[in-house]
Amino acid sequence: MAGFRIAQIKVGESCSIARKRAHAYKLPSAYKQEIMTNITAILKKEFRSYFNSPIAYIFITFFLGISSWFFFRSFFLVNQAEMRGFFGLMPWIFLFFIPAVTMKLWAEEKKLGTVEILMTLPIRDYEVVVGKYLASFALLAVTVLLSLVIPLSVSYLGDPDGGTLIGGYIGLLLMGGAYLAIGLFASTLTENQIIAFIFGITTCFVLLIIGEDIVLFNTPNWLFPIFSYLGLGAHYSSILRGVLDSRDIIYYLSVIGFFLYLSALSVESRKWR
Repeated sequence: MAGFRIAQIKVGESCSIARKRAHAYKLPSAYKQEIMTNITAILKKEFRSYFNSPIAYIFITFFLGISSWFFFRSFFLVNQAEMRGFFGLMPWIFLFFIPAVTMKLWAEEKKLGTVEILMTLPIRDYEVVVGKYLASFALLAVTVLLSLVIPLSVSYLGDPDGGTLIGGYIGLLLMGGAYLAIGLFASTLTENQIIAFIFGITTCFVLLIIGEDIVLFNTPNWLFPIFSYLGLGAHYSSILRGVLDSRDIIYYLSVIGFFLYLSALSVESRKWR
């Protein structure tokens, strides 16, 4: 076939190495197309699995129910048509809900033994990682989209600030994306979903509060700028002001990329154990 050469596979060579050698002979355009095809296939499979089981429905129902209850519980006491209270709650609600979704992404595969089958398919490790991540992000996006009923209700009662509303939802997706990447990495480390859940919560919590004033107050001067920049909550608060700073966006994309890279390394290292 034009554009391809047959890659000879040596006797005893692992499937992973053989796939890499075969992919090396492909033209860049075909290589990129195959990557996108593989990632899309994983994305669709994982996303369907959420809605073929009660997971998605439970996640969406509980998330909307709890976030609405906490928000409107204080909304009528404050008697102001603004959304800051809602967006202020989200990092803490996400802290428990998102690791509950990601804890099964790899841990369940390991427990059921299906990860071994998955790794023998003609697909790269990072394609599986990215596909699983995008599927969970799609679920998050659907949930966040459905939460628009809350600001619509507030708009009916008053006139909330548009800048805070737009910035808040962008911040939700960025912070939620970072939580998902962290939770996905936690799931690659163990076959026990409870351990993955606890590790995901702990890591997200540390990164959330590390830039808060209560932590920075007792931080040595030379660590102050580092901790201040690393805080998930600090960058989220900056976005909530309604001004999109490229430094905040780059920060969240860097956190997502870093933990997806660690996830790919973790999955790859399993082959050599």
